[in-house]
Amino acid sequence: MPVYRDKKKGTWFVVLRYTDFTGTLRQTTKRGFRTKSDGKDYERRFLLQKSHDLTMNFEDFYYLYMSSMETRLRENTMCMKKAVIETRILPYFKNKRMCDITPADIIEWQNTLLRSETKEHERYSQNYLKTIHNQLSAMFNYAVRFYGLKSNPARIAGNIGKEKKLEMNFWTMDEYKQFSRAVMKKDGVFQAFEMLYWCGLRLGELLALTPADFDFKKKTVRISKSYQRIHCEDVITDPKTEKGKRTVQMPDFLCEEMKDYISRLYAMRPNDRIFTVTKSGLHHEMDRGCKEAGVKRIRIHDLRHSHVSMLIDMGFSAVDIAERVGHESVKITYRYAHMFPNRDTDIANKLNSLRGGAFK
Repeated sequence: MPVYRDKKKGTWFVVLRYTDFTGTLRQTTKRGFRTKSDGKDYERRFLLQKSHDLTMNFEDFYYLYMSSMETRLRENTMCMKKAVIETRILPYFKNKRMCDITPADIIEWQNTLLRSETKEHERYSQNYLKTIHNQLSAMFNYAVRFYGLKSNPARIAGNIGKEKKLEMNFWTMDEYKQFSRAVMKKDGVFQAFEMLYWCGLRLGELLALTPADFDFKKKTVRISKSYQRIHCEDVITDPKTEKGKRTVQMPDFLCEEMKDYISRLYAMRPNDRIFTVTKSGLHHEMDRGCKEAGVKRIRIHDLRHSHVSMLIDMGFSAVDIAERVGHESVKITYRYAHMFPNRDTDIANKLNSLRGGAFK
């Protein structure tokens, strides 16, 4: 297809005809090329994308991949994926043809990452290295599944980095009570920490709560959304996982606290956010409260761990706990296995009683 010159603007444009996935013939126009060769190059790359031809370069495949992912992933996940690929992967591979990238190329790229340093002149963490490699491998997996790439060179080359299990810090109930007394006079802040500790909510779930989510007759709170701050805008998304959508029963005292607090919010509408405090504001209050109460500083997310720890100590099963806190799988709850009490002695004692009774 020819490239045309826009005489008024002094630039070039190309008219493109292609067949979409339904078999329908389509036409589109792309304008603003400085030279005729720029227009021709765009036309070539566009048609390679539409024909799923893996002689396209890595950069063009990246845009295809991301256009598919943006309809499937949460916005904050997309932001993370885009940042990692565009800073750590795309600069190295963008001009290479997809079909030409080999495991040896991946090894060379890995070695570059292993030699790289942060602005503070430190090596990349093992977690970060693994995250970068996983993003590249995911792109090649997508090419294998949907574009006919024979194999994933990133998988053949092998991963780098190791996933370091984050330490699960938590407060005992006594420690939390000390902390809560220190923030009790901070209206809004106190209630936010109460919800986090006694219901085991994620921070994004807490910040998305509205009056309509509470049923004070049934003493429940409905978790159906999550709040994120993305590109300086407030964004409400689905919870982190499908199991994250749940209804949590509140203890009586918490139900009364929230009922009283919401009743005092001026001109509050049913779908207005209750907690408008920022994440950084809560971190500041966490610092202040820990210092005043004399308890160890934990992360805000560790309040969720503290809730799980408390339920384990109370004797609830992993299945019960997973349902309450919205774990996608009970396997996630079993990551707290070191907190579960050892029942082996109890089992042995019961077996002893059975054995003894059999010979009476």
